[in-house]
Amino acid sequence: MVNLAAVRTALRYGLVGLGVALLSTAQLQALLAERLQRARIAQLGPEVLFQVRLAELALDRLPPATLARLSGLSLRVGALPPTSTNSALAAEGWLLRQQLCRELRPCPTVLPAALPPRGVWVQLLAPLEPVWLLAPIPPARRWPPDPWLLLAGLGLGGSVALLLFFWIEVQRPLHQLQRALGGVGTAARPPALPEERGTTTVRQLTGRFNAMVRRLGRVEQERSVMLGGIAHDLKSPITRLRFRLSLAGLPGVDLQQAEADLAALERITQQFLLFAGGNDNEVAVAVPLDQLLAEVAAGLDADTLELELQPLLRVVQPVALSRAVANLIDNARSYGAPPLRLVLQSGPPEGAGFRIVLWDGGSGIPAAKWDQALMPFQRLDAARGGSGHCGLGLAIAARVAAAHGGGLERLESDGSGNGPSPAFGFRFGIALWGSSKSQAGS
Repeated sequence: MVNLAAVRTALRYGLVGLGVALLSTAQLQALLAERLQRARIAQLGPEVLFQVRLAELALDRLPPATLARLSGLSLRVGALPPTSTNSALAAEGWLLRQQLCRELRPCPTVLPAALPPRGVWVQLLAPLEPVWLLAPIPPARRWPPDPWLLLAGLGLGGSVALLLFFWIEVQRPLHQLQRALGGVGTAARPPALPEERGTTTVRQLTGRFNAMVRRLGRVEQERSVMLGGIAHDLKSPITRLRFRLSLAGLPGVDLQQAEADLAALERITQQFLLFAGGNDNEVAVAVPLDQLLAEVAAGLDADTLELELQPLLRVVQPVALSRAVANLIDNARSYGAPPLRLVLQSGPPEGAGFRIVLWDGGSGIPAAKWDQALMPFQRLDAARGGSGHCGLGLAIAARVAAAHGGGLERLESDGSGNGPSPAFGFRFGIALWGSSKSQAGS
């Protein structure tokens, strides 16, 4: 079965190549004709010079009519012969005059002739009245073109058509596919690519990429629905258990431990809901970040958390960003050591973004285990496991940072004022940074 799309593509680029070939052939033929005409006039110059000298010598003894009949020269008597306005013929007459002026004094007047055959009028030195000699100049051949020029034009047209084909049908679709592949796995899902452009292989590759994106979208949706459903369904039993415990009359220690377990379950449920994408559709708005972070840290006293907040107005998802910073503070309190310091400052790109840094006085996460720490549901060791922690805190913070065009990075204090006092030894920090134009919600 004939592939109609391939036939249309071949015809389209074939017509483009043919058009370029004809245009280039016409231009090359025009240049060649001009050069050949110049060479023809250069060869015609000595012949016309001989005719002019012969006619001027004969006019001393013979009248113009007799000289024309005996010599066969085309002569005209009069003040001004009929002239043409042909610019090409005028230019050729100027070139002929340049050659005649090298040998004749005074320099003769040369005018384009309006009568056939095609040529120019050359004024002769006559004793009684003005006499003009008609010097024929054959027209330059402009069509059909020279076979070699036609072959060169076809080669140029074919090359241009092939370059356009590879650029439009191969290079550009592959470049779009490359950029789309770079967006796979980020917060913003890459859009589907058009499948009607490109070669057959490129279209098949684009179709498989679109199918992959759709499958990933379905998997992500199913995962979010599953996690969200489990977390949502757990909230009601936890609430009922808390109510029944309050009526059970348990001893104080047992009741306190049961309440702590329920609080841990509730916290894990909240983490699941947040990680499942509960804030993916939150609208990004311009908020004062210093006030937002001050509100997040409002429950901690100044001895526990020191604030260094630069006044900044940025476009963010306020709820998601608040929960991400709260997760970082909670991790620092659970696994780090006081004192804690929360810093807000302008950052990349070009000072228009923002940077949130949380320092603590603990030993920190080793660099070799940093990637593992960012993975969901991962705990580095048993010592880092605690009540209500399921290994989602850093994963959620990293996801929120990526949604704001930034990332989560590991910092170490260098003893120059970054982090708490050097008396605590090795310092560790987490920086959440993003751009001023949040990608979230776009």
